Amino acid sequence: MDAFAAIDLGASSGRVMLGRVADGVITLDEVARFPNRPVRLGGSLHWDLAGLYRGVLDGLRAAATEAEARGDVLVSIGIDTWAVDYGLLGGDGSLLGMPYHYRDQRTWGVAADVRSSIPDRELFERNGIAQLPFNTVYQLLAERESGAQRLDVAEQMLMIPDLLAYWLSGVRVGEVTNASTTGLLDPVSRDWDRALVTRLGLDDRVLPPLAEPGAAIGPVRPDVAEDIGAKDRPPTVVAVGSHDTASAVVAVPAASTRFAYIASGTWSLVGTELPGPVRTEDVQAAGFTNEAGVDGTTRLLRNVMGMWLVQESMRQWQADGLEVSLPELLEDAEALTDLGSVVDPDLPVFLPPGDMPARIAAECARTGQRVPDGPAEVIRCVMDSLADAYRRSVQSLVELTGTPIDVVHVVGGGSQNALLCQLTADATGLPVVAGPVEGSALGNVLVQARAAGVLSGGLAELRAVVSNSFTLREFAPSAASLSRA
Repeated sequence: MDAFAAIDLGASSGRVMLGRVADGVITLDEVARFPNRPVRLGGSLHWDLAGLYRGVLDGLRAAATEAEARGDVLVSIGIDTWAVDYGLLGGDGSLLGMPYHYRDQRTWGVAADVRSSIPDRELFERNGIAQLPFNTVYQLLAERESGAQRLDVAEQMLMIPDLLAYWLSGVRVGEVTNASTTGLLDPVSRDWDRALVTRLGLDDRVLPPLAEPGAAIGPVRPDVAEDIGAKDRPPTVVAVGSHDTASAVVAVPAASTRFAYIASGTWSLVGTELPGPVRTEDVQAAGFTNEAGVDGTTRLLRNVMGMWLVQESMRQWQADGLEVSLPELLEDAEALTDLGSVVDPDLPVFLPPGDMPARIAAECARTGQRVPDGPAEVIRCVMDSLADAYRRSVQSLVELTGTPIDVVHVVGGGSQNALLCQLTADATGLPVVAGPVEGSALGNVLVQARAAGVLSGGLAELRAVVSNSFTLREFAPSAASLSRA
């Protein structure tokens, strides 16, 4: 039987999953997991991409070994990661320095500088991308202004999943869903907006050719095939929705088109699926972004800070010597019904690493709300704040598209957070369907399986496979929340 390896890299960890499809049912097994720990070098924050690649190779070796033990053939590999970050390659194909982390502060103020030459409205009409400080376009401009000269000598820019695919296959190509997050893509043609690139003072020679999800990139290099134990049958690297949210949306088990999704992890991406981009002033003012999806779709979505607030809070408490368990804190937080403190999780103060509980307390004090006392109250404040942010985002989607939303699907790690799912149902007044957990890896495998001919059809058919394969949990709005509405 054909087997497919999904390399799924998140902001805090990476994993390699082995997927198979038989009789309309998809199975997914984790064969490797490894940490993703950014490093600070010379005062700047970078990704340890060499360490991640080592984890990828070890995981692929485990996947090949597991497939062989089952009598399967590892036919292809797909890669999905976070968005916006990139590596620069020199003329000999070597990496010019460790890629910057999107939370590095080098981009602060760059967007304001761009406005002096290209007004916000004009830029949004061209790329449809919300102007977030870490967008690739601002990173590249910060790179140009730094005087480091890496851009001057670079032959090519590859987004993180494309760079890993290059190291595996030797082929340099960009995948369109991740390319759409750069702010340099025309969202209609789904190709680079070279006129915009030139106007920004950047050189379009570094931009790679683009591929759509499902395209074969190439077989793994002979040395990679030997390293992972697959030299007799080298698997092919296949382009998938290489932005992890693009893959996660493929795995949303929606039965109709009237759904919203929350891809919940370090970030929460709240959006809906449309046939094309929407670049109106109202969409721009609401902070939504148009990103390319699989099968020519557009993901109209809004970034919400997500579980980052929890992750940084847990890190701080552990650094302070507190013994904390997130499941226990969530249980204690659920019992707190009258805290009433809500912050805007998207405030810039919450973006960098640091003492998150202190920042949350300071924001509550600034807005005249009760300051959370202790970890459980901080967690409850974060959960209430995220649910409120989701409510505002879903409500905006209905207003901006003119299309009702009947259900909210939560995929990714946050689908296991029963408290957050219930609070989201209460806040939105809509049923919340939680699962599957490994949404990005599932969407990754589904696209590979279709490329291999194991599956056929469009997104509806792929989503039906997910519905047939997993037990989902539904959270109905509470009677109290409906009466308040």
